[in-house]
Amino acid sequence: MKVHSLSKREVHEITDQISKSWPTNSISAIKDLQAYVIDGNKRLLVGNNLVAIQLAPDLVIPHLTQHDLLNHFASVQVDMNAVKHVCNGANIMRPGITDFTTFKESEIVLVKDQTHKKELAVCISLVDDVNGRKMERGVVLNNIHHIGDVYWETKKTIRT
Repeated sequence: MKVHSLSKREVHEITDQISKSWPTNSISAIKDLQAYVIDGNKRLLVGNNLVAIQLAPDLVIPHLTQHDLLNHFASVQVDMNAVKHVCNGANIMRPGITDFTTFKESEIVLVKDQTHKKELAVCISLVDDVNGRKMERGVVLNNIHHIGDVYWETKKTIRT
């Protein structure tokens, strides 16, 4: 796996992207970042008490190990029957969702289990929470990072 430090310009670009798509005041200033190249342009970003995933130049999401940071994001809860599927990378379907917080379409949304309230996945919403509540079936969230995926396993090998 390739690892390199990002330039100040790259760190600034990532900080700008985060400020556009993450909740206000969710992170402190980012000074230094290491990039662990996963696949092509997909990178695990580590530094300043931050672990994030860059999936595209305009898409940076928090890593599931960042529990304090994740509290700033919108979320849904899924019933315990959906947990296995979510942790295998399945998109989040309306019948499995038991509770919603407020979110917009194309926003970063977390998936938590109904019993323990543990974060299972980071997703992008395909609809807003109002329309999601009205749906009887269909995909509400696109699963882009989940427990056990390549980003989760890579993070285990990195000392932060």
